[in-house]
Amino acid sequence: MLTVSNIISTAETQLKPVWEQFEQIKYFNQAKVLNAFKAAGVQNSHYSWVTGYGYDDLGKEKLDEVYALSFGAESALVRPHLVSGTHAITCAVLGNLSSGDSLICLGEPYDTLKTVYNKLSQKFNINYQIIDPNTLEHSISALSEGSGKILVSIQRSRGYEWRDSFDLNHIENLITKLKSINPNLVVFVDNCYGEFTQTREPSEIGADIMAGSLIKNPGGGIVSAGAYITGRESCVLAAAEHSTAPGIGAHGACMFDQTRLMLQGFFMAPMIVYEALKGMSLAGLVFELLGYQTIPQFGSRRNDIIQAIKFNDRDKLIKLCQIVQKYSPMNSMFSPVPAPISGYDDEIIMASGSFIEGSSIELSCDGPLREPFVAYLQGGLSYAHTRLVLEKIIEEL
Repeated sequence: MLTVSNIISTAETQLKPVWEQFEQIKYFNQAKVLNAFKAAGVQNSHYSWVTGYGYDDLGKEKLDEVYALSFGAESALVRPHLVSGTHAITCAVLGNLSSGDSLICLGEPYDTLKTVYNKLSQKFNINYQIIDPNTLEHSISALSEGSGKILVSIQRSRGYEWRDSFDLNHIENLITKLKSINPNLVVFVDNCYGEFTQTREPSEIGADIMAGSLIKNPGGGIVSAGAYITGRESCVLAAAEHSTAPGIGAHGACMFDQTRLMLQGFFMAPMIVYEALKGMSLAGLVFELLGYQTIPQFGSRRNDIIQAIKFNDRDKLIKLCQIVQKYSPMNSMFSPVPAPISGYDDEIIMASGSFIEGSSIELSCDGPLREPFVAYLQGGLSYAHTRLVLEKIIEEL
């Protein structure tokens, strides 16, 4: 009979070669970030901040420069005022489209983005449609140049869909195809959950603009709030002007003494992402050994910090989230229950005993209460914490 200890030890033994690959990715990305800090000349004086309009804030400029250099982009906007990844995505999309332009989404967007994209199309007269990324050759007319600009949105992570996250090689092939059809279209990539999981980022493989959240990978688990936008300078400037006002763009906005945290969190991010990748790979293999279907499966490349587990059982999905909450460092005395949440069609259950509210680089678990009842386990600031929680999951689930 399999015990908790030999399930964990069996998985750890099988995962050693995988973890060696994660170690190499961590080392590469740490060097990339360090070189960006050195090239930007970041120093202690950049921690100081100005008040009011936030003009002449050299630290803010250095923060943007570090992100741009690390992600191989021309420009970046990193701000606490971008309240979420969804907010940053909205600024990136709306800043680069006008009435009569076209927004094309490759594949189904995340639940909250469906709401955003539908409302943008209605309110701003933007032509919006979803195209299967596997059938681009049949969508040439939609992607060809017309009277307005075309922005194509690619979501790197799976959201609440039962599919693999997009591999960067796949994204690169998609971008190459898109640009061959229409070299003037703008390619946007939602990079949430994907930063530092590989040695390249979408802006290094042809994406014109991308965005992500600071309470996920790039915040290193210590950034209080915010998001980033990086890419071609003209695209980022357009997004920045939508986030503030035309003519102000990236120049305005007081940083409220968050610059040091954002710099330090970004420097820590490759290490923290490594811990999350290591923990999620263990979770995936443990659930496979217990007989569940998982994505990604053991042996597959990881492109984000999320592990999906299919239960086909409403009660097991709820129970898993409750166990994760029970063994979290914060709010462990509470037990999550399914509830309606704005932007979602189904009830959602969320476990997040995190130091930063909603942080999904910290160990958390959530899922929609719909067939086939899939749990989305993610993050983990330390492998040890994830391992301890998995032991409890095996015992209690």
